[in-house]
Amino acid sequence: MSVELHLNGRQTSARPGATLFECADALNLKIPNSCNRNGRCRECLVEIAAGMDLLSPRTPEENHLRENFRLSCRCSIAAAAGLVRCHTMRRGEMRIERHAFVLPTRHEPSRLDPAVTREGDRILLDGQEIARSTAPIHGLAMDLGTTTVVVRLLNLETGEVVADSAFENPQRFGGTDVMARIHFDTHNPGKLLQRTLVGYLTHAIEEFPVDPQTIYELVVAGNSTMRDLFFKLDVHPIGQSPYCSITQLEMEQGQRTTTTLSATAKKLGLPIHPQARVYGLPIIAGHVGADAVACMLAIDLANEDRTVAVMDIGTNTELILGNKNKILAASCPAGPAFEGGAISCGMPGLPGAIEKIRLYDDGPPQATVIGDVPAEGLCGSGLVDLLSELLRTNRINPLGRFEDGEHRFDLDVKSDTPVYLTESDINELAQAKGANVAGLRVIFHDFGIPFDDLDVFYLAGGFGRHLNIASSKRIGLIPNLPDRKIAQIGNASIEGACIALLSRTKREELETLVKKVKHCRLETHADFFNFFVEGCQFNPVELPVAS
Repeated sequence: MSVELHLNGRQTSARPGATLFECADALNLKIPNSCNRNGRCRECLVEIAAGMDLLSPRTPEENHLRENFRLSCRCSIAAAAGLVRCHTMRRGEMRIERHAFVLPTRHEPSRLDPAVTREGDRILLDGQEIARSTAPIHGLAMDLGTTTVVVRLLNLETGEVVADSAFENPQRFGGTDVMARIHFDTHNPGKLLQRTLVGYLTHAIEEFPVDPQTIYELVVAGNSTMRDLFFKLDVHPIGQSPYCSITQLEMEQGQRTTTTLSATAKKLGLPIHPQARVYGLPIIAGHVGADAVACMLAIDLANEDRTVAVMDIGTNTELILGNKNKILAASCPAGPAFEGGAISCGMPGLPGAIEKIRLYDDGPPQATVIGDVPAEGLCGSGLVDLLSELLRTNRINPLGRFEDGEHRFDLDVKSDTPVYLTESDINELAQAKGANVAGLRVIFHDFGIPFDDLDVFYLAGGFGRHLNIASSKRIGLIPNLPDRKIAQIGNASIEGACIALLSRTKREELETLVKKVKHCRLETHADFFNFFVEGCQFNPVELPVAS
């Protein structure tokens, strides 16, 4: 007898004693590791979806892991029969937005002004020699998200994009949101979150079609927690009121003049040239980070006469509102629901995820599944579509309650496993939406304009790129604006990081711009709770003229 193992959607039979790493070998699946499978590197993570009771007990090397995460080299089959379903942190082609679209400006190659330059065979960083080589010189831009990571390789002499890579953030074993990661890093020694991420990033870099030693700079955009964790900083202050990065606190004490970070690749353990600089873009506040700053660079906010808004919906939603004269920023603790977290059948944008759906009264639903394979669950855009359709067909009311008295809606779609949505799931999505709506209302109220006075509403990020606008407006996820004012721009954060990588001038411009931004702390606003409660209802979001 043997256990039936499903790993990243592939199947094999596994006998007692076989490690999950050995099972991956049998399926020809590569799991990241750099310690010869002895449990030291802690990179070979797998998440167990079913069958945890059929596996061996945790080993000492796994004591840092929570919930359903295991190390595949330490975890083995312990039962004679049954079903185990699991996946790695690099499972197939994930729907991660690698690019930006319909931006107001593009950074032209003729304006290249990188910090890394060449004089003959001398490689210079800010005019100082760090290496000698006649090979091409390269740089990396990284959008370091709580859930996903995107890395882009560029030729610094031409501005050409050579390659890119995207993967789930393996730090998820420390929690799905930034507060959980802060708690984990504070209470677990050894910088495990940073080391695990660097391990995965190392594998991504080594797969690029260039010698890693020809990479001389990495520009990092990410929320304040992700950025500071990557640079091995203490993130505990970000998790405590007034929620400030240690770089902000040091600025207030006169110990630094900017929240920008800089370290050598050697210090951070990266496989690129040891003297390469790792440059962390500046931040606005503890929860409005370098990813929001990169978005401002991507939309050329420093030179914008119109009034525009940027909303990057994610585990922590960032909001920017303004123009070259006045800028407000806020962050919304939305949580992972709209990225599939904490939802019964939620999942990332992977093959098998329903991304679009239409319900009918007299027939099965019409669903679009990523990869055109049997449905396994619902990703963020599919969840928004389903909520909208349940509302449109009067199956749920604006409070998110099923009108037929049931507590679950089953989707009759082509699937090997049941796909459904419960009232509890709807409540999770309502609270995530409520946080976003409250942020929108606060920031527009403080700016002093109604939604209608906005010239452009940019939806940034992969989730925003794939949203159905009509569905999003129906459930009240985004403002009820004319479609012509809404631009789905994709990954503006990676675009901004690339601009900073290719231009010292733009970095200087950004430093000036960041100092203009006023941070709106939602939790201190008198009407935040009322805005949140209203935002939890599934109604179009309107904003009257400010009084």
